[in-house]
Amino acid sequence: MGLGAQGSFSPVHLDLKKKFTVILSRPENPENIGRVARSMKNTGFGGLRLVGVERIDEKSLKTAVHAQDILKKAFLYPDLSNAVEDLNLVFAATAKTRKNFPSLSLQDAVEEMFRFPRASKIGLLFGNERTGLLSEELKSSNFRFAIPQAGRQPSYNLASAVLLTLFQIFTHGNFKKEDSMKEEPLSRKRQEECIRLILSKLEKRNFIHETNRRHMTDMIYDLFGRLTLTEKDRKLVLALFSKVIEE
Repeated sequence: MGLGAQGSFSPVHLDLKKKFTVILSRPENPENIGRVARSMKNTGFGGLRLVGVERIDEKSLKTAVHAQDILKKAFLYPDLSNAVEDLNLVFAATAKTRKNFPSLSLQDAVEEMFRFPRASKIGLLFGNERTGLLSEELKSSNFRFAIPQAGRQPSYNLASAVLLTLFQIFTHGNFKKEDSMKEEPLSRKRQEECIRLILSKLEKRNFIHETNRRHMTDMIYDLFGRLTLTEKDRKLVLALFSKVIEE
């Protein structure tokens, strides 16, 4: 039974539809996609991107109770890189502990989201129901977060994980005054271009080689992802790497 109008409230003085985008990478269950859309509608979110999905299934429309408009406006992408390239920040949900990709608690992740300028576009990334997000997919994120749960239960159902995340953001509140101290990060596309250039320079000096490539690549992506590079940062980092590596 759904919550009626008497249970509605909106503490967030922010257009969530403009700021946040939910991204589902390789979802397998059409019903889950519909349930995610319903959760988005319940909490005031609107932007949905689907990676590896060719069309919106009727089963998705059926479970998206009163949220079919979100599905009809959803964007479909063949790969994750294209799905995040225009966003400034990506927060990825992961239930697994990753050595090269440390994660925040959900509460800390939401706090971090609200430290960036209002204009920053933020993606909320969720992985496949069976595998979660692969390490390769985590490279497309700036931060990772885990949702707490009791005991040794299996990880949350995809739709439940999305709802818990959106509700935490929805109830967080408005931006604080100090948020304006942070600059808006580059788009993920430009951040990744910078990271790939750094990796290329490190490979030329044999700092990255065949035996450590995967480990070092993951660590570089994690480090520079968390740095949330601005244009000023990009110029400094590239100048430093060009000077140091070439000498």
